[in-house]
Order: sequence, then C-alpha cells, then structure tokens
Amino acid sequence: MNSNASTTVVVGMSGGVDSSVAALLLRQAGYRVIGLFMKNWEEKDEQGVCTSAAEYADVVRVCEKLDIPYYAVEFVQEYWDNVFTQFVAEYKAGYTPNPDVLCNREIKFNVFLKKAIELKADYLATGHYCQKGSGLGGDVLLKGADGGKDQSYFVYTLNKDILSKVMFPIGHMQKPQLRELARQHGLPTHDKKDSTGICFIGERDFKKFLGQYVALNEGDFRNLDGRKVGRHTGAAYYTLGQRRGLGLGGEGDRWFVVGKDIATNTVFVERGELHPALYCDYLTATEPSWVSGQAPGPLPFRCKAKVRYRQPDQECTITGIDAGVVRVEFSRPQRAVTPRQSVVFYEGEVCLGGALIADAGPSYHAMNKPIPPEEPNS
Repeated sequence: MNSNASTTVVVGMSGGVDSSVAALLLRQAGYRVIGLFMKNWEEKDEQGVCTSAAEYADVVRVCEKLDIPYYAVEFVQEYWDNVFTQFVAEYKAGYTPNPDVLCNREIKFNVFLKKAIELKADYLATGHYCQKGSGLGGDVLLKGADGGKDQSYFVYTLNKDILSKVMFPIGHMQKPQLRELARQHGLPTHDKKDSTGICFIGERDFKKFLGQYVALNEGDFRNLDGRKVGRHTGAAYYTLGQRRGLGLGGEGDRWFVVGKDIATNTVFVERGELHPALYCDYLTATEPSWVSGQAPGPLPFRCKAKVRYRQPDQECTITGIDAGVVRVEFSRPQRAVTPRQSVVFYEGEVCLGGALIADAGPSYHAMNKPIPPEEPNS
C-alpha cells in the first residue's frame, strides 16, 4: 500500500494548467486528493461572461479526468475587505500596490487554508512555482526551479508554521515540461493561456477599471525644476519608472516618471532612463515578515534581494532592523524603487522573507558615480 494513501491533500485549483498538474502529480504519488476552487471576485467581463464560472467549469473537467472529488468555496467578501479595499486605498494615497502578496497572505494561505483543514486535509497544495526544503529550524521556502516563473517573491509572508502545512507540487518543474505532462495525460487545460495581470481586472483596460474606484483628476506633468511640461489624467494612474502612456514628446530622450505629489496632483518627470532621480543606493522597509520567524543576523547581514518581481537578484546588506524598520544598502544602484512594493531577501535559493518598501535613499549619481547595468541572475 502506498504510504501516501492515508494523507489527504486539498489542491487549490484555479482552472489553469499549473494547479491541474499539481493535482495530477499528487494523484500519481498516491495521495487522497481533493480539488478546491476559490471564488474571490463577483463580476462579469466586458463580454458579459462570468469568468469565475468558466474557470470552475475547467476545474470540474480536470477533476473528473483525474477522478478526484471537487468543491467550490466563496471568499468574495473576505477578498473585498482584506485585499481590494486596501488596493484602492493605496492607489488613492498615490502608491502602486501589489495585491498578489496580500492575496496570498490574507486569502490563499489564511482563510483558504482554514477551509482545507475543515475538509480534514493534512496539507494544502497550490500551483505556485516555489519549493520547500528543510533547515535547522524547520521548513524553508525555496525558489521555483523555473527562474522565469519563480513565485517566491509573492509568498514571502509565509511563516514556517504555515509552510509546514503547504505543498508546492510543481515547484521543481519547468513550464514547458509541465505543459507537456498535462498534454500527455489529456488534461483539458494543457494548452490554456496563462493568466496575466491582476485577477479582478483580467483583460480589461486597467485605467478604465481603476477609474470606477479612484478619481482620476487631470493635473500637471512637471520636471524637478517645477517647469510644466504637459498634462496627465490622474496622478494615481502613474508609477515610478513609467515611460509608456505619458503622451509627452519633443526633442531629447524619452520621459520617465520620477515622482508624484498626490496632494497637488502633480506627476514629476525627467528625460532619460539613467536620470539620477530614478536610482537609489538604499531603502527602508516596514512590516517585515521572516519565514523562519526570526530576522536574519548578525547585522550587518549580506544577502541578495529583489525590489520587484522577476528582477535579477541584487547584492545587498541589511544594515539595521529596529522597531519594525528594515534598512537595506545595495551594492549597485536600484532603479525605480517603489514605495509599498515589496523587497524580498534571499540567501542562495532560500527565500528569507521580505518587507514593504517605505522610502528609497538618494541617487547614485548624486555621488558622481556611474550607474552600472543590472546583471542577470547567474
């Protein structure tokens, strides 16, 4: 008898190929597998189609193909209260939030995990491109094997207690390998397009969607000297480092967003992708979350970090952790470091945890040093 047969694993199924293969691999390994679909958003797309109903239909098809039971749960109110309202509030305050981190913390690995435990599950499995390993203090969070798909950046808020109840069945796989496995086993989602963007926006126009919740009032584009160079449709819509969609021209290098003042509805822009206002040497971050439950040390602590998803790992030093504030210095200047995005720390393949960026330090150019190009991950 398979030793896994007495272990029940609830798989969070989205209707996509990743979670479908997660269920397949667990089924092949002999676990008692239950498919669980989570509905978080109550709305139809621009074609009048209820997207969650279509996704659930795919979940049903996959589960029936794998001969496993399946259920659907609804967390629309929880998602609205704990994710979406904060998303809107931060845009109104002038930030560019990342709701995926919040969704993982508040929904997938909180209320959804609790629902899995109610179903007598021993583990919750998801289709995240992450892996689990063993460390001296318990389970550790590892990067996914597919560097282009690694999602550890989005789940850094997991602590070791939650991690002990979670499985990442596809974390060791490359995406083409995963799709081929799905095709070989006749999973109906094998050629389904990957979802992109924020789940509650989907394929819709982001600006139009945001305008339903955040007033997009016209204001001035100004350079850092205060000179007006154009008009914008609402400061909340723009993010640091943005160059597309500004509608600014004229002779010279392209314009980039280098700052915002929500109080005056002003967006600051400068020319050139190497403008010093786009770069910083250090940052401070708040609300730290460490997978092990303990901050790394002793300080100063050298490691690597990402200040945005899919960024190559950057050498850095954590110089201070005091009263919930993390201070980080980088070996090379960082571009468009954005408040309320996450900085996530790594030691090799191990994700140590992360924090929310509060503020970024001055530009490297202020010290008259050249900005070296960002290097790819080794």
